[in-house]
Amino acid sequence: MTAAGRQATRQRFEAPLAELMAEASALRDSAHGRLISYSRKVFIPLTKLCRDVCHYCTFAQVPRAGKPVYLSPDEVLAIARAGAAAGCTEALFTLGDKPELRYQAARDALKALGHETTISYLTAMCALVLRETGLLPHANPGVMTREEIAGLREVTASQGIMLESTSERLCRQGGVHYGSPDKHPAVRLETLRLAGELKVPFTTGILIGIGETRDERIDALEAIRDLHAAHGHIQEVIVQNFRAKPDTKLADSEEPDLDDLLWTIATARLILGPDMNIQAPPNLSPGVSSKADRRGA
Repeated sequence: MTAAGRQATRQRFEAPLAELMAEASALRDSAHGRLISYSRKVFIPLTKLCRDVCHYCTFAQVPRAGKPVYLSPDEVLAIARAGAAAGCTEALFTLGDKPELRYQAARDALKALGHETTISYLTAMCALVLRETGLLPHANPGVMTREEIAGLREVTASQGIMLESTSERLCRQGGVHYGSPDKHPAVRLETLRLAGELKVPFTTGILIGIGETRDERIDALEAIRDLHAAHGHIQEVIVQNFRAKPDTKLADSEEPDLDDLLWTIATARLILGPDMNIQAPPNLSPGVSSKADRRGA
């Protein structure tokens, strides 16, 4: 696309919010109607260690003396069985990116468990849960190689990685992804591309309010669109809004307001088209759904 064509396309998203929302709603309704889908899932936090240091994250922890750094197989099964008893159908494995590359404690724990890498242990635990409970594993281990994605494919129903942003600025000193090698856009896009080549159903998405511009949000959404057009493997796109949390570097940072979130959701629909499943996590915007309904979202 020429620079002029790109500019003309971007101007579409400068329309008044009410117009964007009306157009996006009509597009959504043409394929989905007013249907809202969800997955009955149980969360299994296999490890909270991570080699990355994202400035907004409250999930990642550092090793602490006397505290296990990975769930044991028995603990994994106990969580999965409790989820199955509660009516869950999916086991969502959450974990940090390659903590063994940062922490000796992770390497020692993996060795004791009979594994060299976190993804190897994750693959074994997905197989265990699938075999023993029938829950369908979904894994979010971060950046992966072709071989790792293929190995997980044998024991998972789907996988995922949040693209978050295509902004390299955020990886430079002063940015929220500085010091986090797995947050460089190129390596995350490569994981998404490899998953597409392997025909693995993948969830991805963007994180808004972490220092990116609206143009950079559009860049990220267009990158997701283009990958899906090439491979047809993106099953869901999440539009996640940043929330300032205590004990993080962004604890006092401004959060995206409702208009900004609605603009991004509408823009995502217009870029990704009528058929894509788009999720805006309701737990990150309590009480907002009724306000959005009144505004025609």
